[in-house]
Amino acid sequence: MNDLSALELGSRGILRSLSMGVKLIVVCGLALLMTIPSFFVWGLVNDRTRRADDVVKEISSHVGGPQTFLGPTLAIPYSIPAQSLADSTKHGIYLVFPTQAYGVLKSATEERHRSLFRVPVFQADLKLDAAFDLSGVPAAAPQGAELDWSHAQIVVGVSDARGALADATLTTDSKTVTLTPAQVTDTITINREGNRAVELSLFGANVGDIVKPDAQFHATSVLRFSGAERIAVLAYGKTTHLTAQGDWRSPGFDGGILPVSRNISNRGFTAEWSVPFIARGMRAEGPSDAITGLDATALGISFIEVADPYQSVNRSLKYVVLFLGLVFLSYFIFETTTGKRVHPAQYILVGIAQIIFYLLLLSFAERIGFDYGFMFAGAATVILLSANAGWVFSSRLQAVRAFVIFALLYTLIYLLLTLEDNALLVGAIASFLAVAAAMYFTRRIDWYSSLPGTGAAEQTGAMAPGNPA
Repeated sequence: MNDLSALELGSRGILRSLSMGVKLIVVCGLALLMTIPSFFVWGLVNDRTRRADDVVKEISSHVGGPQTFLGPTLAIPYSIPAQSLADSTKHGIYLVFPTQAYGVLKSATEERHRSLFRVPVFQADLKLDAAFDLSGVPAAAPQGAELDWSHAQIVVGVSDARGALADATLTTDSKTVTLTPAQVTDTITINREGNRAVELSLFGANVGDIVKPDAQFHATSVLRFSGAERIAVLAYGKTTHLTAQGDWRSPGFDGGILPVSRNISNRGFTAEWSVPFIARGMRAEGPSDAITGLDATALGISFIEVADPYQSVNRSLKYVVLFLGLVFLSYFIFETTTGKRVHPAQYILVGIAQIIFYLLLLSFAERIGFDYGFMFAGAATVILLSANAGWVFSSRLQAVRAFVIFALLYTLIYLLLTLEDNALLVGAIASFLAVAAAMYFTRRIDWYSSLPGTGAAEQTGAMAPGNPA
């Protein structure tokens, strides 16, 4: 019994020696420790993101996927005769772009659903006009090349022909014909950023009857295609003008050249591009293998979700350290101002509640969107943390104070996620103010003093009559 009494007195001595300053260090350490479970939540978000990407690819493969179009372009086969018996005749395709290109794109979108995931798909009608002037052609043909004008074709290109909803037609000055797989060549290679090779399938019509040196003529192609995620038209003329309109309310404009004007409303969007020859950065004619950088002229529209729940949840996880730190700091201030001890295990429970908040946020955001998901998950967590403060400190007043503080904290985190460009500034200022408030409310604390509940009262009890010293 004497050994047991000595052990009990020793443990009480350790508690008496544990100061408020040491407790604050312990609380900070617990806040950092509780960030470890957030990595598991992060992994779950990434897993759901990959699943969403797989669904996008699956649905896109059925409707045509991202589509890129090349407007009417003149393709003339050529040959270079052998210079010696050891050589062989070389063949190629000489491309001539129109001097003036005018395009009109109209799109209608709908969302395809697979489980919880949504994918915007589109149906697009394109009218691509081209005005050709063959004066001076060929100006960039390989040395010794002989052009076969009689087998020339006007071709149009598309990245995924499986999205065709109707036959493509070509109207020239003399007739209208249905486009078929091009005879001069079936594909043309272009490069996107990162030098990833992309092939366009070519469809063409014979125009040997109207195409000859120094000729001038017009051609108009009408296309109707489906696709998903993105649609783009290459700047296929020396000077290219494109107008686009659609009913998607949150388009993204991308590609090598941005529109000169755009208008986005709840009814959809309109955009207009005007690309002069100097901005196109490519020759007006040349062999097909010399224009592999054509994709840099893409005039693109992306059909994107503004409120991507996975991206938003991922962004909220970046503030987990700030989140945990401010909540733990609030509980520590409650502890110091009320004089009631809070066990480290209770801090851990508070941290677990905040980690579960992210799980609630993810599960709600998948179904009802990030904004409403944050509102429900945040409200549930604030109520729980406030009630816990009332239970721990045995005070309804502390529960009310905790509710106000945590409601403001969760509102701050939501604002940080919506401000985007100003999030760093607001977060830094809020953190500074939080630390300043902690300094103010703890200004009279003797950091060397014992924790609440381990001070003079315990010492008096230990020295009371009947208790051994």
